[in-house]
Formats: sequence, C-alpha cells, structure tokens
Amino acid sequence: MAGNGSRAHAGGSLEERKQPMKFSWVACEPNCRGWISAVGIVTANSPKDFDEFARGRQLAGATIVLDSSGGSVNDSIALGRRWRALGALTTVGTSIRTLTGQGERGSVAPEAYCESMCVFLLLSGKTRYVPDGAHIRVHQIWMGDRAEDARAASYTAQDLMIVERDIGRLAKYTFDMGGTGDLLSLALSVPPWEELYQLNRDELRLTNLVTTDAVAEVLLPDPRAIPVAGRTVKPVQDRFASETVSAETTQLQAASPKSTKTAEATVPTGGVVVAVPAQ
Repeated sequence: MAGNGSRAHAGGSLEERKQPMKFSWVACEPNCRGWISAVGIVTANSPKDFDEFARGRQLAGATIVLDSSGGSVNDSIALGRRWRALGALTTVGTSIRTLTGQGERGSVAPEAYCESMCVFLLLSGKTRYVPDGAHIRVHQIWMGDRAEDARAASYTAQDLMIVERDIGRLAKYTFDMGGTGDLLSLALSVPPWEELYQLNRDELRLTNLVTTDAVAEVLLPDPRAIPVAGRTVKPVQDRFASETVSAETTQLQAASPKSTKTAEATVPTGGVVVAVPAQ
C-alpha cells in the first residue's frame, strides 16, 4: 500500500464517493496480481453493475479495495453475498494509478473511508485488512429519503416495518459473514442525526472486521514474480477459477430478498442518489 500522499487523488475520491458505486480493475504487474476498486454509493443497480463488470473476468479470490459512504441495505447485502461466494478478500483504500516507463502501475493509499453499509461490504471478505489510515465509521440504517433531517421527518407504520425488517436481514447477514453482535450494537446505537462513530483498532478486532494485520494477505504477490523454489502459493490459474459463479452463488442469489423498498445506510451528503426500488 502506498504511503500517505497524493491529495489530488483523495479529493477526487471524495467526489466519487457521492456517486453510484463504480467498479474497475487496477493492475500492478509485475509484483502483484491487481485488485478491484469499488468506489461510491451502493444503489439498486450496484449488484447488476458488478455482475456486468465480472462477466468474462476470472475474479475468484480477487481483492476488493473499498472507498464508500454506504448505500442501500438490501443491495449491499446482495453485493456482499456475491463477493463472499467468489471468495473475495477485502480492504479499504484509495486506488491510485501511475504511468511509468513500463506502463500503468497501481498502488493503494490508506487514507480512505468505509462508512455505514460499506462496513458490511468489508465484512464480506474471507480475509479482511484495514490500514491504520483508513476511517471505518458506522451509524443506524434509516429511510434513505429522510436521512437528511431524520428527526423532523414523518414516518408511517409501514416505514417502521421496513426499517425493522431490514435490521433483521442485516443481522442475519452479519452473522453469516462471521461478524459479531458487537458490530450491530455499535452501528444501531448511533442515530442518523449524530456524527458517525469511528471504530478504533480494538473495536475492529472485537467486531471481527479485521482478520489480519498483514497487508500481503490481501494485496497478494504475483507468484510469477517469485522464484520457483520459493513459491508457497498456488499458480494464478488455480487461484482464479475459470468457471463462472458456483452453485453456492446461485443459491445465495436465489435467497436474496426481492423487496420493492429498502432502508438505506448512507452518510447524508445533500443531493445524494436515493435508492431506486429494487426490480
């Protein structure tokens, strides 16, 4: 991961975090195998956008680098289950592309944000690493169209039902991904009209959001750059399964909720995209 720096990239990332989530592949040859950059807000289109991005790519076991302010609860759950089915690894950072004499090279700056539902996307990784410079922040889920002034808004019994239903779905997802009840307790104790709560290193461990302190376990070296006698990892073609989504993926997608309305867990930004009803 790159050291602190490149504020121009950090500023650009701030604007990107206000837009619908975008997926891109970042190459870092010859010393590592690259990763998926996932930047922005999760909307109703994000799971479909990821499927389109993944089509024709061998992404089994790939690393996903997050920089996001959250988004739709149900669509984040659906996206997180897709990532777990792929055996993805997750971390937080700002992906930086640099042109060199040998072509484009990628690096990751640790100063990035993973907020609200992004934290539960981080949880989807089979291995999870959070650098010291990253900001992992949580708060309650809420009706997305009333998060800007939650206390002044009006709510119906139907609205309360939607929020409570989605809290139940989020709880099941959290435990399925290996998270702890402490994560839910911390997130659900912070109302949307208060500042998001930033988890410290002890809390990242307590909630099981972090499973390793070694960046090399998520930004993996390319085995082609290691002498044959020193190789301890499987060849690239074995680590990136050529088959498409497994039977497990099919089962997870079939189990994904198909509601027509969902709560959101998004940092209020003013003019943020409101989640479109799921199709």
